[in-house]
Amino acid sequence: MKIAVIGQSLFGQEVYCHLRKEGHEVVGVFTVPDKDGKADPLGLEAEKDGVPVFKYSRWRAKGQALPDVVAKYQALGAELNVLPFCSQFIPMEIISAPRHGSIIYHPSLLPRHRGASAINWTLIHGDKKGGFSIFWADDGLDTGDLLLQKECEVLPDDTVSTLYNRFLFPEGIKGMVQAVRLIAEGKAPRLPQPEEGATYEGIQKKETAKINWDQPAEAIHNWIRGNDKVPGAWTEACEQKLTFFNSTLNTSGLVPEGDALPIPGAHRPGVVTKAGLILFGNDDKMLLVKNIQLEDGKMILASNFFKGAASSVLELTEAELVTAEAVRSVWQRILPKVLEVEDSTDFFKSGAASVDVVRLVEEVKELCDGLELENEDVYMASTFGDFIQLLVRKLRGDDEEGECSIDYVEMAVNKRTVRMPHQLFIGGEFVDAEGAKTSETINPTDGSVICQVSLAQVTDVDKAVAAAKDAFENGRWGKISARDRGRLMYRLADLMEQHQEELATIEALDAGAVYTLALKTHVGMSIQTFRYFAGWCDKIQGSTIPINQARPNRNLTLTRKEPVGVCGIIIPWNYPLMMLSWKTAACLAAGNTVVIKPAQVTPLTALKFAELTLKAGIPKGVVNVLPGSGSLVGQRLSDHPDVRKIGFTGSTEVGKHIMKSCAISNVKKVSLELGGKSPLIIFADCDLNKAVQMGMSSVFFNKGENCIAAGRLFVEDSIHDEFVRRVVEEVRKMKVGNPLDRDTDHGPQNHHAHLVKLMEYCQHGVKEGATLVCGGNQVPRPGFFFEPTVFTDVEDHMFIAKEESFGPVMIISRFADGDLDAVLSRANATEFGLASGVFTRDINKALYVSDKLQAGTVFVNTYNKTDVAAPFGGFKQSGFGKDLEAALNEYLRVKTVTFEY
Repeated sequence: MKIAVIGQSLFGQEVYCHLRKEGHEVVGVFTVPDKDGKADPLGLEAEKDGVPVFKYSRWRAKGQALPDVVAKYQALGAELNVLPFCSQFIPMEIISAPRHGSIIYHPSLLPRHRGASAINWTLIHGDKKGGFSIFWADDGLDTGDLLLQKECEVLPDDTVSTLYNRFLFPEGIKGMVQAVRLIAEGKAPRLPQPEEGATYEGIQKKETAKINWDQPAEAIHNWIRGNDKVPGAWTEACEQKLTFFNSTLNTSGLVPEGDALPIPGAHRPGVVTKAGLILFGNDDKMLLVKNIQLEDGKMILASNFFKGAASSVLELTEAELVTAEAVRSVWQRILPKVLEVEDSTDFFKSGAASVDVVRLVEEVKELCDGLELENEDVYMASTFGDFIQLLVRKLRGDDEEGECSIDYVEMAVNKRTVRMPHQLFIGGEFVDAEGAKTSETINPTDGSVICQVSLAQVTDVDKAVAAAKDAFENGRWGKISARDRGRLMYRLADLMEQHQEELATIEALDAGAVYTLALKTHVGMSIQTFRYFAGWCDKIQGSTIPINQARPNRNLTLTRKEPVGVCGIIIPWNYPLMMLSWKTAACLAAGNTVVIKPAQVTPLTALKFAELTLKAGIPKGVVNVLPGSGSLVGQRLSDHPDVRKIGFTGSTEVGKHIMKSCAISNVKKVSLELGGKSPLIIFADCDLNKAVQMGMSSVFFNKGENCIAAGRLFVEDSIHDEFVRRVVEEVRKMKVGNPLDRDTDHGPQNHHAHLVKLMEYCQHGVKEGATLVCGGNQVPRPGFFFEPTVFTDVEDHMFIAKEESFGPVMIISRFADGDLDAVLSRANATEFGLASGVFTRDINKALYVSDKLQAGTVFVNTYNKTDVAAPFGGFKQSGFGKDLEAALNEYLRVKTVTFEY
């Protein structure tokens, strides 16, 4: 068909392009005159194609069509007029001229919201359904017969922009093309519009957008979002006109505590909080506004309303000055009427429109190596000087996401000063717990109090989950590319490496970890884990699947791997930072947000990690850390309906309880790394020197506080006595002492309660008749030190043969020479299956034993050899799900999408 396109904007441009791709001949394009020296996108595109373009400021005068305009139109011979987005009044002489008439796009479900500002009124009225209509133009105001309608759900926090970008723009373009196709095929319906349900509301202007406070919170929210971004809902307060943007009714977990903002006519004063401005309806319910535009046009975070001027001006480096000049050139191209872009040049007051915001964001992204900016950033920093400051902060990873007031506990220790946050970390802020509750964290080396740490309550869990949910659903984390997510994780790993000595020192202070081991393992493997998963971020891929075809049509089936949402991670006290990293790195790489509950007795490295996430530029709310008790914080995370996954490392008993809570609450995903009683079988044909060395490590590594520690050693009879003799000889050489001393082999146990359990465990063994060869007692010195201990003559029925000590206690049983299957049966006679090991020079025996051992990990002629690239997890009551290499799948969900064509 021969088509005349009458309209403007990117929407008009896209419809024009799609119609040409469909094979239609666009005989002419009618659009608006250039504004501030810039042509409309529709006209620009048509000119590139050599299509005649006409730019009329008006089509009629004194109610009559202009003859010259009508004549030029008629000369084109159009068979159909397509009006994709048209702000002008087109006379009926033009509308009715083509053989097929004219079709118009309207952004509402007619007959509802006839007239201008239809999207605004859809939101203002709180409609649950929105959509668009394509109708046959007549001489009424959006009253012509309907050709096609499509509807969508209106989300609770939709604005004009989100509704337009999500549905009305992309689906509207398809709808216009479909409508033209129906006309060309002679199948286009003409359905008279019903008058029932018809509404007409006038155009929204600034003067009519003042907020009426005498209505419920939901109605106020609808008014604000219905006027966001244009014309902007406003009120008078603090002797100026304030315009509100980015409103939400999602106030779960928010407490209206902060500075009062009196608003004339409001039911209650607003409250400026860290989350934004809380407002109240006449029903006493709350809504939250996140951005405020001041009377001078400056946009600020609502949370900063009473903070006055922004932080001090950054001094730019030479490289940053070069970048600033390149960005200045971008502004100059977008604003051709501005003779010279100065720091005071305002983007919008210089003639820029919303389409220019998109262009600026994209050009800066290309210029700055993929740096993610939001359209909102331009509105928040509309002058060139402010924009450059914002841009440089983001490039440095030190933007507002990373700014935070931290109350440190400082200690001069290990020849350095360590600075430790000690409050809860929620929504990017370090805050006190509800009721200012705290608990002591103890240095196991001498029993002294390191500091008071905030102790999270149930309300704190709800706040943290709400912050994580908002960050996942609405924040920058879900909008940036996977590659940029990986870039932030690499930056976090680099920061952990820069602070590795401080982190290792804190681990020694808080957990009793030997400093040199903490550097290599606790911290070193944590850094490796984040780097490993950072590399996975842009490699999370689905697949295409051949399925049976729906003949004569065909099918395409594909899968997408998506993040699950808010995850709760509950970590143990033996490797506080490493266990956090094993789970959190995979969780973040998959695109989730997280609430971390460190063990109550070892919270400090988790809080230091939280600080480093801010410095890395991880957006607020993505990572939250809640020190507290398992019975309170862990339980609430397991029960919370907005948490979609729990990752837990700890005891089997607690793991079972968590699994039950996850099932009852909302059938959330769960992975459990639980208890162990790992067998280590040492055959007579082994390298005995290596078996002794690695056997020692299998038990005493990290003071025995090691989930995969060898819980029971089976030693072949012919080498049993020699093995025991050498082990005892080596045990007596071990230096037990201050974990910060570089020559210390064995530090204190993690906390006092665990020390007591170890003494009781050894008493059990002696009482049942096992031989205590050495150790078994507390070391007579301050702190929670326990002697490295060796038991022999341990029989299968004994308590210490079946139960895990989780401490430096070697349990040795002998087995008859050559009795391979019998020792395997004894090794597997446990409900645990986390790890296992075998020492032998016989490759056939090694393969046979590794095949038969019922454990998630089997070590052959080594022990404790874990790596981030190897999956880690147990069988039976040692849990299910994997950490490390296979962990990504634990934090993803698979969606299947099937097309028919």
